[in-house]
This record gives sequence, structure tokens and C-alpha cells, in this order.
Amino acid sequence: MPSPTSPTEPEQPAPTDPSASQGRSATTDRFDDLPAGSARVGAHRAEAPRLRVGVIVLWSVVATVAIVAAGVFGTLYATGRFDAAPVPASTGTAAVVAPRVDTSYQVLVLNATAENGLGAKVRDDVVAAGWDAADVEASNASSNDFPTTTVYYGTATDEAAARGLADAIGGADVSLDDTYQVVAPPETTDAGGTSRPQLVIVVGLDFGSE
Repeated sequence: MPSPTSPTEPEQPAPTDPSASQGRSATTDRFDDLPAGSARVGAHRAEAPRLRVGVIVLWSVVATVAIVAAGVFGTLYATGRFDAAPVPASTGTAAVVAPRVDTSYQVLVLNATAENGLGAKVRDDVVAAGWDAADVEASNASSNDFPTTTVYYGTATDEAAARGLADAIGGADVSLDDTYQVVAPPETTDAGGTSRPQLVIVVGLDFGSE
């Protein structure tokens, strides 16, 4: 038992928790002041998702189809079988040439039916429409079963006159055709040496039926 006069021993400091002194670093930051049980703080990088096999296969198929299509169109374009800017097709509404009665044409009438005298009758109709009788000749064709009365002309510039002659005989088809021009050339020469065009009427079975 110490005596009243003995000096008082200094108090020993309380032992500290070794784990606390070892766990705290000399430098502190804002994370050291977080209360216990706090949620995690900071940015976390998510794992990159793995690509599905189906997506890879799909894109492979799309790329293959695109390459094949480009090759096909390129080949067609290079060979001239594909036109990037095609010309619109004709609508078939070309203007019809207006008929014009032109008595400067010589006319040959060919009877292509079995009815005798029909060619002469058509010749008279042509003369009555204004043609000079000397410029209109009637004859028989090599056949007698021609179906449709037709006026044939030799060149495109004669179409208006051919249509005028067709109207003069009561209506007929017109055709740019040299089939009958062997019998009567499309141009003949008169006594004065002037070249004159010629139209050929082939009288068919339909003449006068309407």
C-alpha cells in the first residue's frame, strides 16, 4: 500500500485497438467518413454483353445477298441488258394523218372479187370525186377473194392523199406497202416527162357491204 507521501504514478494511456491503428492510413479521404453500412460508392464498368450467334449469322446473310445483287446488276449493266433510265414505251397514241384529196395522183383500180364490172364502178367513183378520167385505170387483180378494200401508197408522204382517196370511194383501209406496185409502179411519167405518183385501190369483198 503506497504511502501518502509517495509520488503519484502517472496514469497509463488506455490501450488502443491495434486493428484500428493499422487500418487507418496516414492520409484520409471522403470515403473514410462514411457511416457504417453505406452502399458502395463509385463508378463500376458493366461487363460487355456477348453477341448472339443468330445476329452474326443474320448479318452475314444480308452482306452476302447485297454482294451477290450488286454483282448481278453490275453484270447486266455492263452487258447492256439493264438500263438505269429506260425510255418510256410508246403509248400508241401517235397522231393520225388527216386525209387530203389530191387529184394530181394517178390511180389504178384492181378488182380482187368475183363480181364482174366492180373495178369499173370504183373507177367511176374516183372520176366523180374529181380525178381526170385519163388518170384512172381499172383492171382485175390476180385473185378474187381479197377480204378488205385497201388503198396502197408507195411512200410515207403519200399517206394523206391515200386517205383522201379512201374517203372518196366511200371508205377503205390504207397501207404503206409495195405489194401491188409491181403491177403498177408508184411513180409513172406522163407525156410531158413529169414524174407523177400513183395510188392503187384493191377492191375487196367488203366493198359496198355497208
